[in-house]
Amino acid sequence: MRKGIAMILALALLLGLTGCSGKQETEKEKDDSSIVVGFSQLGAESSWRIANTASMEQAAKDFGYGLMMENANQKQEKQIDAIRSFIAYQVDVIVFSPIVETGWDNVLKEAKQAGIPVILMDRMINTQDDSLYTAYVGADFYAEGRRAGEYLIRKADALEKAQMRIVEICGTADSTPMRDRQQGFMDVISQDSRFTVIDSVDGDFLRSKGEECMRDLLAKYGSDGFDVVYSHNDAMTLGALDVLEKTEGVPKDLVVITVDGEKDAVDALKAGRINCVVQCTPNLGISVMRLVKELTEGRGVLKTYSPEEGAFTDFDDLTDPRVEGF
Repeated sequence: MRKGIAMILALALLLGLTGCSGKQETEKEKDDSSIVVGFSQLGAESSWRIANTASMEQAAKDFGYGLMMENANQKQEKQIDAIRSFIAYQVDVIVFSPIVETGWDNVLKEAKQAGIPVILMDRMINTQDDSLYTAYVGADFYAEGRRAGEYLIRKADALEKAQMRIVEICGTADSTPMRDRQQGFMDVISQDSRFTVIDSVDGDFLRSKGEECMRDLLAKYGSDGFDVVYSHNDAMTLGALDVLEKTEGVPKDLVVITVDGEKDAVDALKAGRINCVVQCTPNLGISVMRLVKELTEGRGVLKTYSPEEGAFTDFDDLTDPRVEGF
């Protein structure tokens, strides 16, 4: 009798455990399929930014995640409002590309208090509390600036130039790529007496501003007043070229260095209109979504992830099919 009761109890316990196990698996599947990522994109100011947004949308689709996306149209206050709306919605992870480095602590403290991890994409923030964000996914902008400087030294050697005057068209003031691309470039060329940066102007990463900056520089220094144009992104570079190529007296050996690697810039390199294109990939979506997966599964993640990048230059074999833009 006792053996019979024991067998019945054991069977009941086994069925109970099996039932619980099945329920847990169903809940986990439901959780995986209902993950929502809040994404604040800073704008659509360039082909790079548009490609970056497309990368995020495709990666979210591939991983089966919901994506709440807000375009800030170059306004920090809109990004802050978007992050607060993501917190209110209780998304699983917040991703954003900060338009500038400062002014994020308060809203990110709100996200931290809500228990929502934050991933910075493409741009960093300046904060005393690194716990306010979980990870950064994006380029090493300082290394990009250094590659631009290293190319210029090689080019000056090839041209046998004793002096080279540089004008710099910078990205958005107080943004990570602007600061780091400038610093990396300066750290390389500052020890070489051949180079002098005669002016640095703010082009805000916009093609229209690149045109405006170049018109102002030509008015200030003349068509032969500088030997190098170092521009922080392709959009501004292409805008500057639109003006330069309509101006008489511009030296044929003017050196043009740009950063990003979009198709129009690489095509301009192949056509001899640009000398160096430093790569900065916009295809960060899959790396971001991998982090989202790891975070929602409770796994630890690296604080920083930067993709491998290089540069295309007029020293390369530009017929190589690997020399292509995005």
